[in-house]
Amino acid sequence: MSSTPYILNDRAQALAHYPHARRVGDLIFVSGVSCRRPDNTHVGVTRAADGTILRDIATQTEAVIQNIARILEEAGAGLEHLVDITTFLIDMNDFEGYNQAYNRFFDADTGPTRTTVAVHQLPHPNLAIEMKAVAYLPLSQTAR
Repeated sequence: MSSTPYILNDRAQALAHYPHARRVGDLIFVSGVSCRRPDNTHVGVTRAADGTILRDIATQTEAVIQNIARILEEAGAGLEHLVDITTFLIDMNDFEGYNQAYNRFFDADTGPTRTTVAVHQLPHPNLAIEMKAVAYLPLSQTAR
């Protein structure tokens, strides 16, 4: 079976050699996505006067989901095509704020299945969250 990689020039670039997403048949697999911007800054991060990094989980969650939406758009899909999301949080104390932001995009009847796990750290200290996803869109429904 052949596959199609999607590498977006208007998104933060991968930190190694992998695509933003890959379509295999009717499935689109989205690589781990963060709130990193193309210029390598991060959405939802401020530095306090004492140098402490403050991470806004709701803002970061929204940015991650918007980044996933843009990647799916490149593959001819949208958030409505998601069937599964895995979320990695560095602090389960952020779970409530993450849920509030997440629920603005999805509901239980039409949204994807979801798994959320706590991790020790993510690739940059500014990151509070990373998500990976799988979407289902039959090739026959893709305009590309």
